[in-house]
Amino acid sequence: MPRLTRIYTRKGDDGTTGLGGGQRVAKDALRVSTYGTVDELNSVIGVALASGLVPRLAQTLPVIQNELFHLGSDLCFLEDDKATYRIPQIEPRHVEALETLMDELNDVVGPIENFVLPGGAPGAAHLHVARTVCRRAEREAITLAHEEPVGAFVIPYLNRLSDALFIMARYENHQRAVPEPIWNSQL
Repeated sequence: MPRLTRIYTRKGDDGTTGLGGGQRVAKDALRVSTYGTVDELNSVIGVALASGLVPRLAQTLPVIQNELFHLGSDLCFLEDDKATYRIPQIEPRHVEALETLMDELNDVVGPIENFVLPGGAPGAAHLHVARTVCRRAEREAITLAHEEPVGAFVIPYLNRLSDALFIMARYENHQRAVPEPIWNSQL
């Protein structure tokens, strides 16, 4: 586990930051932006948790937050460096766990009859924001993968997580008996 005795280092004052393997890159490099968006997603999930979600989601989301740290680690290291450093990474089991969770929650909320608008209960609204940030992280990871290799399960994980966050928002509304806001195509 990293131990930080001091938060500031002054090394980034020149507009660069260090990757996990020690390489210095621009703070606005696509790789840094991508794992920064994953960090933003993790923070938005923290806001959703702080809003007071139903117990099933309050139990599940801290696990996902830890997995997002795995994903950030996965992105922070270049693929060539992963053979040298033993780091947490996203694995097939993480993707499968999201699929299992979605099946469980979807059995409760049932199929959707129309497009769902973001909103409803405050926690559901926060989960919808998390879903949109997750989709942005996924798009950035795809763009990064066009330029350089990324972990094999980074993109599938983000893809499943955005779907899971959508179902979690529906579940939050369902458990709180808050009607789902539905798109009115006639307006």
